Amino acid sequence: MAIAAITGGGRRPPCRRGPAAVAPPARFSCRCGTHPVPRRNVLSTMLSTSTVILFGSKQITLAEITGATFREYIDTFDGYSFLYPKSWIQVRGAGADIFFRDPFVLDENMSVEISSPSSSKYVTVEDLGPPEKAAERVLQQYLTEFMSTRLGVRRTSNILSASSKVADDGKLYYEVEVNIKSFASNNELAVMPQDRVQRLEWDRRYLSVLGVENKRLYELRLQSPEQVFKEEEGDLRRVMDSFRVNKTLSEARCGDLGIPNNGSHQFRVRARFH
Repeated sequence: MAIAAITGGGRRPPCRRGPAAVAPPARFSCRCGTHPVPRRNVLSTMLSTSTVILFGSKQITLAEITGATFREYIDTFDGYSFLYPKSWIQVRGAGADIFFRDPFVLDENMSVEISSPSSSKYVTVEDLGPPEKAAERVLQQYLTEFMSTRLGVRRTSNILSASSKVADDGKLYYEVEVNIKSFASNNELAVMPQDRVQRLEWDRRYLSVLGVENKRLYELRLQSPEQVFKEEEGDLRRVMDSFRVNKTLSEARCGDLGIPNNGSHQFRVRARFH
């Protein structure tokens, strides 16, 4: 992403006015009293902003409401949007379409995965079967990604919930929650069994929201350590509730013109301010 800086023109003539009055230095103070400041608000600013960023042919919008805890991420090229905690940072090269994480708790993060347009022709999220079957698929995908070649590693998993909902956009979404625990031994090569005791490495909650649009399957993924999840469940569930899949501009124009959208038509995408 190229960044251009605009500077002033030629040299200005020297100013012949009298010396300007010097303003007293500005002061900023924050009175918190006895109320603790939430960790997530430490890096937050109280400004209302809306920023459009261009990545090649892809444009996204980041919108923020004054004093809010969340920012809104809108991807008009791939067709989805969601809220995310304003103190979270974007991580590039993570393999997902978009990836954010908590800068304080690195195991707490979120991402969006999208199926390939050339290999998937989804019509509705019900193509995955009922929510319970979709949950089994989600869990198996997590376990496959977490496979380890280390000796003595053991994973336990449990599907906590699987449900469906119709959001305010009139579309059907599946919501899945699973828990995965990892156990390992620090001395797996020990001779005596009592020296090969497995201990808990990590205990995490995984939340997924599945939706279908543009003949593609979208999945919002949230990961949080269980102890952190207990403290921030409200915020994480709000992120889940905010996830929406939207018709892309190219899909909408192809449909209006009666042209099959096979990827051979290119349209300019403009992000809207919110």
